[in-house]
Amino acid sequence: MPSSSESRYIRLEVINGKNLRLPSYRIPAGIHVSINVDSRRRWRSSISVLSYDESVAWGNTVTLSSYASPALSVEIRASYEADRMLGSGEIVGKLQMSWDELLDHGDEPFNLSFPLVRGVHPSLTLKAAVVHACDDQDGALSDFLVDCKIARDTDAGHAQFVEYVTSENVSHLNAVVEHFQLVLDQCPVSHPDHATALTNLAWARLIGYIRNDLQDIDATISLFRDALALRPQRHPDHSLSLYNLTEALTWRHNKKDTAADIREAAQLYHELLPLCPEGTYLRSIATGANGVDYMIGGCNNLLIDASDEGIHLRRVVLELCPLGHQLRPTALDRLAQAVEARFEQHGSIDDLDTSIQLGREAVFLCPEGHADRDAYLNNLAISLVSRFIHQGKPNDLDEAISLHEEALRLRPVGHKYRDSSLSNLGGAFIARFNKRGDIDDITRAISLHRDALTLCPPGHPCRDATLNNFALALAHTIRYYKLDVNEDLNEAIDLYRECLRLQQHDHPQRHVTLRNLSSVLCSRFTQTHENKDVEEAITLCQESLAALSSLHPARYFSYMQLQKAYSSRYEILHDPADLSLAIENFRLASGHPTHGFPNRIQTALRWADEAEDHQHDSALEAYQVCLELFDSHVMTRSSIISRREAATAFRGAQSLSVDAASCAIHWNNLRHAVELVEQGRGQQWSLASRLRTPIEDLESANPKLAHNYLELSQLVSNAAQSSATITDRAAADWAAIEYRRLTRWWEAVVAEIRGLRAFSRFLLPPLYEDLQAAARQGPVIILIASQYSCNAIIVPTLGDPHHVPLPSVTLADLKILKDRFTRAIRHASRMNPTELRTDLIVLSRIIWDVIMLPIVNVLEHVLKLKRRSRIWLCPTAAFTSIPLHAANPFQTKADRSGKEPCLEDLYICSYTPTLSALIRSRQLMKKRVAPSFVAIGQGQPGGGKGKALLAVDSELELVHKLVPATAKRTTISGDAATRAGALEALQGNTWVHLACHGKQDPAQPYDSHFVMKDEHLTLLDIMEKNIPHAEFAFLSACHTAVGDEKTPDEVIHLAAGLQFSGFKSVVGTLWEVDDAVAKHVVKAFYMNMFEDLKDGGAMDCTKAAWALNCATHAVKTKVPLEQRMVFIHIGV
Repeated sequence: MPSSSESRYIRLEVINGKNLRLPSYRIPAGIHVSINVDSRRRWRSSISVLSYDESVAWGNTVTLSSYASPALSVEIRASYEADRMLGSGEIVGKLQMSWDELLDHGDEPFNLSFPLVRGVHPSLTLKAAVVHACDDQDGALSDFLVDCKIARDTDAGHAQFVEYVTSENVSHLNAVVEHFQLVLDQCPVSHPDHATALTNLAWARLIGYIRNDLQDIDATISLFRDALALRPQRHPDHSLSLYNLTEALTWRHNKKDTAADIREAAQLYHELLPLCPEGTYLRSIATGANGVDYMIGGCNNLLIDASDEGIHLRRVVLELCPLGHQLRPTALDRLAQAVEARFEQHGSIDDLDTSIQLGREAVFLCPEGHADRDAYLNNLAISLVSRFIHQGKPNDLDEAISLHEEALRLRPVGHKYRDSSLSNLGGAFIARFNKRGDIDDITRAISLHRDALTLCPPGHPCRDATLNNFALALAHTIRYYKLDVNEDLNEAIDLYRECLRLQQHDHPQRHVTLRNLSSVLCSRFTQTHENKDVEEAITLCQESLAALSSLHPARYFSYMQLQKAYSSRYEILHDPADLSLAIENFRLASGHPTHGFPNRIQTALRWADEAEDHQHDSALEAYQVCLELFDSHVMTRSSIISRREAATAFRGAQSLSVDAASCAIHWNNLRHAVELVEQGRGQQWSLASRLRTPIEDLESANPKLAHNYLELSQLVSNAAQSSATITDRAAADWAAIEYRRLTRWWEAVVAEIRGLRAFSRFLLPPLYEDLQAAARQGPVIILIASQYSCNAIIVPTLGDPHHVPLPSVTLADLKILKDRFTRAIRHASRMNPTELRTDLIVLSRIIWDVIMLPIVNVLEHVLKLKRRSRIWLCPTAAFTSIPLHAANPFQTKADRSGKEPCLEDLYICSYTPTLSALIRSRQLMKKRVAPSFVAIGQGQPGGGKGKALLAVDSELELVHKLVPATAKRTTISGDAATRAGALEALQGNTWVHLACHGKQDPAQPYDSHFVMKDEHLTLLDIMEKNIPHAEFAFLSACHTAVGDEKTPDEVIHLAAGLQFSGFKSVVGTLWEVDDAVAKHVVKAFYMNMFEDLKDGGAMDCTKAAWALNCATHAVKTKVPLEQRMVFIHIGV
């Protein structure tokens, strides 16, 4: 080895460093190594980012000459700038060593340990070797930094900073501030180091503030803000400047509890963390307990803010809590509460669904044993009760009660929040009592509220809310038992008054107490007739309304309470002004846009009832509002089954369309009566058909808009079908949100279409002029069975509709007639085929005399309708259960020349579920393809699926022979007649004959089905298929045209399902078919259907009604009366 006196070139590699803690505790932009060879020259490594474990990797190499100096200085320095440095940075460690010491380790890497810093020894890993002067040099000495005052003052400031941090001597702080202020004074705004000077001064002041040696934090934060403004995005020091500002804001929040600071810190952290690579020291500090976690905790402790800004903050906080983060459940819960609070102010159901989704995740992340599970259970349950009140889903209420009960178990006697759980569970029981009327629910609610009140003595912060809840439970008990004025009623009034005294005028729930006190005062007025009670009740309600913004959802309840007060006073004093005011509040409540549809629908129904009872001229308006609300509400449900559940949830809604039509008839508005009965009838079909509306005219007028409409219609339809199979509640909630999102887009496109000339009524309820198209080939007779009156309206081909009163028929009469028919059919099925069906004859005569004869008189004498013309029957409500086509006088003519003609002797009768269905079928007739005929039969359905149908195979053979050879004929039977096989055949053929068991499901009509070899072919299966080219179906099966008893005006049966899927003409059955005799009707039908095809005619499904009429006449001697009456024709 050469002697130390010789000049040598030494190649030095700086590999890495460890335990690199800064004496000042500041976060550096990076760490570098400085090799000082003499007083004028030094080499500096690259500035490398500090890792989370306080290590740095460099891999820099320099070739040095030992000629200039016998020794060298090795320094580890922290830089607070990633690129351009001001000064030399803060010293982390410094060592003086000779060249020989450097070369004493051979060619192997070695560690160089530095003096202790904050409990650890910083170290460097180096590698040194002697090289020839001509070797390439990766690094070279550079001139020493310019020895300027700015640099000297900065380095002196860093040194004093370390002294202050380690000694806590304020004089050092003053020196730091003085040095850094001098630097700032020398670096004006235009100076490239201005941001660095601002930052150094700000950090010195911040540490002084943290240690209570300085008080002015506001000026410090301003310095950090100015520095950040000079380091925008993509500046190498942008992320560090973000962190610096968050640290200052966090400390001001820590000492002053300023909410604005923690909110701003959250936004800054949200911007900062994506800029901090994993594994860096900055990220480890930012995501640590004193960084983002402190900020999250501070934000979680903020008051719930329902503003858009407040919710945005909660979303930011949640994004900063990834899966697995210990604070994620709290962040979820706080966001859920904020979103629900916005729902309470504005009424958007999306907010409530989102709140429930967030609440479910919070509960999921806190299994049994988690300290906060009770709180998250409670909050989720509250949201579910809110959704029940808003949307009326009973499952929500049952789930809420279950969650509240679990929360109560987790809050035993002595728990500080037990009173809250008792009250909340009691409130849920009250909600269920209002829905189901179970006295056990209200009894338990009172018990729970009493227990809660004992835990909230005078002075307790929750006493006002507990008083209000207990009084509400008492009020419900009084109404249930219809008690006279007693201690409970007076106690409820006293409780509400005490609650009001405890609430300041700006209390957020004061409007609820005002409204509830008004309610019990009204109850007392109706019993005592003390006018002061009702006057106070009205004043309280008006005060409640004044406390709420114009779109606050709770205004609905105040409108309804005002309505109750005015109605109560009207019932006692009979002042017409009070009735008008009551009606006006019905109008305001049902039209309040931010409240849920279920309550508004119930209100409109009550409005209609009140208007009917008092013969008020607003009745028709009430019905119209109700129909529109009903349509909007049902459209929010994604699946067909959930739509039916929504439709059957309202008492009185089943008769809505017929009562509305009856009202219009009463007010001599027949055109509107037709429109109303159409709008409210077959609503399930009309909602579904909106997504299949033919749009040829729109495609010509605006192809792009037509494309958008078709595309969105398909998306909405797909979402509806997929949601029907979801059983998980959380997944169902997300599906509902997605469905509503798609529906809003769809509605926006529909609105755009309506803006086009000639499309202003696109998908709106049709007007009479549009509906009259249904009578183009013969009059349509709408039979209206209302609780107020029974009538028929005849829609002629031209001109105004004709009213046919049916004064001899009441709704009760029709129900009796239906029951008698059911018994008569059952009895006839056990009789010998040749026996006289006396009961059926009597009933057919009644139908003729009291229902159809008055209609026939108008058809013959007013409309001059020729015999054997076609007519369409459109029965509603109780009329749907009666075989109107079988009306028959069974009477000899007065001149003894023969029998009096029956309805089917006079006219060719068809049925239609709605006028729109008939119009739609005719529109689809424009698209015809070459006919193909499939006969599907299943006579051996298998165990448990019904008895064998022995005549099915022979019926299929018969049909095959009768169908013309020009049609493409196929037969599917036996093992091939499966659910999938039948569905494929329905889609692939234009004409279908089905011979099998058919079953109408009374509990769930969409499960009505044809029995196949393996699985049932359900109505829902059929509805989900769109077969626009289909033409005719003959359903030789039982119960294929029998509607749903709960919703008769929805016409939910198999025949209607086939018509909806695309079949224009359908023959169905009203009750059980005897397959042994049905083949006689089948044979006669097809013989008449295809008789003129021998002369080269085309298969025509519009002949089906005529062919069926001829067939039933032809088989009179072979087929008993009930088996001729069982077949009906539906469609074109």
